[in-house]
Amino acid sequence: MKCLILAAGRGSRIAKRGDSKPLISFLGLTLIERVILAASKSGISEFYVVTGYNNTKLEHFLQALSRERKIPIIPIRNYDWKAENGISVLKAKELLNENFILLMSDHIFDESILVNLKNQTLNDGEVMLAVDYNTESNGLVDIDDVTKVLVSDGKLLGIGKTIDNYNAYDTGIFLCSPSIFDSVEKSIAGGDSSLSGGMKVLIKDGKARAFDIAGKFWIDIDDENALKKAKRGVLRSTLGKFADGPVSRYLNRPVSIRITEWLLKTNITPNQVSTISFILSVTGAIFFLFEGYLNLVAGAILAQFASIIDGSDGEIARLKFKASEFGGWYDAVLDRYADAFLLFGLTWHVFSSNRSFYILLIGFLSIIGSFMNSYTADKYDGLMKRKLTAMGSYFRIGRDVRIFTIFVGAMLNLPLLTLTLIALIMNAENVRRVIIIKKNG
Repeated sequence: MKCLILAAGRGSRIAKRGDSKPLISFLGLTLIERVILAASKSGISEFYVVTGYNNTKLEHFLQALSRERKIPIIPIRNYDWKAENGISVLKAKELLNENFILLMSDHIFDESILVNLKNQTLNDGEVMLAVDYNTESNGLVDIDDVTKVLVSDGKLLGIGKTIDNYNAYDTGIFLCSPSIFDSVEKSIAGGDSSLSGGMKVLIKDGKARAFDIAGKFWIDIDDENALKKAKRGVLRSTLGKFADGPVSRYLNRPVSIRITEWLLKTNITPNQVSTISFILSVTGAIFFLFEGYLNLVAGAILAQFASIIDGSDGEIARLKFKASEFGGWYDAVLDRYADAFLLFGLTWHVFSSNRSFYILLIGFLSIIGSFMNSYTADKYDGLMKRKLTAMGSYFRIGRDVRIFTIFVGAMLNLPLLTLTLIALIMNAENVRRVIIIKKNG
């Protein structure tokens, strides 16, 4: 499916951020770049972008983005960019003769909205608008500026910024048939050159339908306040992982997000972050090889910091739309090596002062239990995602707990007890997972 993006306006309320609103930086990407990549991830194959104010700069950026990401992006100039946005829509009339997605360059959204919207079926001449029914507690919306809609039985009955009777918000995300162009032209003939005017024509003809976004994240970025809200919203909606363990969720993730925000300002790649995390873990393991409490503490601090950093690679990948199968696999491989080095180093630290076969056995059980914990995670997490998605989270003991146990045990100067706990907890968790998988076929 093709996508039309309106990016002609100046954005005067946020002009101090840059001389082109679509090119304002937002969590490591420009606004329009984030919109295009989110839409591309949802399955959109070709983009048409209506440019206007400062069009040359924006078009040069779009050309570079098209080459870098290998996404077809065709700019369409609107020299009458000071007019209302219906004029920008009409600029694509000769290029789009089939159903298409219509987006705004300054509306950030959860790409799952598009995944579901683009698969809806339109009847002849219809247009479908994605709407947000959360009108009571939506702190992301500027009530004085947002376009409001009245919906009944899935059909739009009214739309506008000043209507009093409404029950949903216009998200600026549309599934359009080419009839949108005729309706905008009729609206312009009647003196209203806005997109909302075109929607009013469709409403009158009974051709405007609503699509419920079901509480998914979206925001219109018009000013500094909205930019701050959008940043918090994207971080919350993008960075939490279904498979996060308790330490990751409540300790590591809040810290790694802060680190990620800083790293997004650099050109560092997710794979480079994975490598840095691995190097920190190996350095921590080297400290474990030497006797003394200070070496134990130094190694534990490096291990825990590496565990926190290990969350930033995925966060950067998701926020910059650079996630790849290789990146996930590469990170997993380095994690297994890091675990082996850390647990061997801790085993040697204990063994060097008490050369007992029992210590070697405990060290072996902790290493094999940790490896099997990672191996069983794939099936276990997959089952939980299918069975328990509605819960939002589930009980899980994984690498985050393992590394944090090393950290706490080392700080308390109890390395042998730490090894013993890891051996017991990891192997018990593996047995529990096997039982759960067996019970669920």
